[in-house]
Amino acid sequence: MGIKVNDIAFVRFRAPDLDEMEAFLVDFGLTRSARTDETLYMRGTDDEGFVHVTHLGDDPGFVGLAFAANTVEELDRLAAGDEFTAVEELGGPGGGRVVSATDPNGFGVEVVAGRGSVGRLPIAAPTARNDATSRPRRGATVRLATGPSHVKRLGHAVVNVVDHAESEAWYRSHFGLVASDEIALDEERSLGAFLRCDQGDRFVDHHTLFLVGTGTPGFNHAAFEVSDFDDLMAGHTHLAGAERQHQWGIGRHVLGSQIFDYWVDPWGHVVEHWTDGDVFNDETPANRVGLDELLATQWGPTSGGPPR
Repeated sequence: MGIKVNDIAFVRFRAPDLDEMEAFLVDFGLTRSARTDETLYMRGTDDEGFVHVTHLGDDPGFVGLAFAANTVEELDRLAAGDEFTAVEELGGPGGGRVVSATDPNGFGVEVVAGRGSVGRLPIAAPTARNDATSRPRRGATVRLATGPSHVKRLGHAVVNVVDHAESEAWYRSHFGLVASDEIALDEERSLGAFLRCDQGDRFVDHHTLFLVGTGTPGFNHAAFEVSDFDDLMAGHTHLAGAERQHQWGIGRHVLGSQIFDYWVDPWGHVVEHWTDGDVFNDETPANRVGLDELLATQWGPTSGGPPR
């Protein structure tokens, strides 16, 4: 029996060098939450214990992702079925409870609840913006701190799948996800859909998960929300100065509307900074659009990057 998850929680990877992964993620704007000889936990400025996990392993790759349930009782409902494990303790900072399963493409999927607060990290207050119609910043200058972006949270993940219809049905039935934008290849076939959490009249991100029907399973990217546009730009400057590998951006998407900037970790995993995305609720109908809108930007580069 399915539930309705309320957000994405974290992503898991393997890498052969935790020092190298941590150095990249610090440049990217995450903060170490905990580390053992075998596992690295990285957090954002929100109070979750971690949003990115790396396990030490010779074969680097994507392990899986996790969603957040509203209550531990919902984990019991998933565990009562055949596909999910029994409820267990969630390892890592903040603790909590977890169930896990394997999706149709062989990726690990966890659902967590009851995570404890580890406290928020301080960030600078947004700078008032003067524009052509208003001047709220009066008698004051803009002086931004240099350094990495301040990653707030994990916002969404994109995963390539063998059969998007099969995968989408699996995720919808277990986690109550609903479509914001379906991507049509023609009148009958679809490439996939931007799926968001169903939280009724509460507004949520335009998408939490996008399953791309490429015919071959694989990790596409994970997207992390930063403080604001200035913070994204400061992070871009910092990553470029650290000679990190840039993948695509800076620009503003059409679907989801967010400002984006994509980077690549030392083992080829694409991670995105984003800010100013759309939020929808149950009054927002699903939309069906063509492949041209998936790849379109409102400004910035029009080619060279992954889906959202």
